[in-house]
Amino acid sequence: MNNSQILKSFMQDRLNVLVGDISKQDTDAIVNAANSTLLGGGGVDGAIHYAGGPQILAECEELRRTRFPKGLPTGEAVITSGGKLKARYVIHTVGPIWGRHNKNEAKLLANCYENSLKLAIQYKLKTIAFPSISTGAYSYPQEEAAQVVSTTLRNFLISNFELEKILLVFYTKADATIFLRNQKFETITN
Repeated sequence: MNNSQILKSFMQDRLNVLVGDISKQDTDAIVNAANSTLLGGGGVDGAIHYAGGPQILAECEELRRTRFPKGLPTGEAVITSGGKLKARYVIHTVGPIWGRHNKNEAKLLANCYENSLKLAIQYKLKTIAFPSISTGAYSYPQEEAAQVVSTTLRNFLISNFELEKILLVFYTKADATIFLRNQKFETITN
């Protein structure tokens, strides 16, 4: 899987936790932890825009011009092509900035994942890769994010069978380990 290291699988192997570079994942879609401008930035956002090339930026500029002139709202998601990436699509979502959403951060973070998954289903995708949304520059505590994310993904996978594989791609093993220690998937694991 592109030099990625799978650390653990859950939900009858439908969800894998791994360490790697999200921009190199060979999935139908990768999720971009975007900022509301959709025009690129640092971290995951910058890496995806850099690896995907100018086509992604051009499509994001068009989304800003036509649908989101004030920027993509926190928790919402939009889709563009993958440009030069292995992934056919990029789903852009804006995570919450810790401490700036009147204690609604958990709901907004769950919305990032739910809305991204809904787009994947709408586009009939089978595989999707997520980064750890909001836990970098947006300062969402990793331990709390792990609980929100794993609960959201577990609930989705229990009732939706269209997606075959969800990857949670962490940049470092330390970040993946924090997630694994705090996740809330059912106790039956593969």
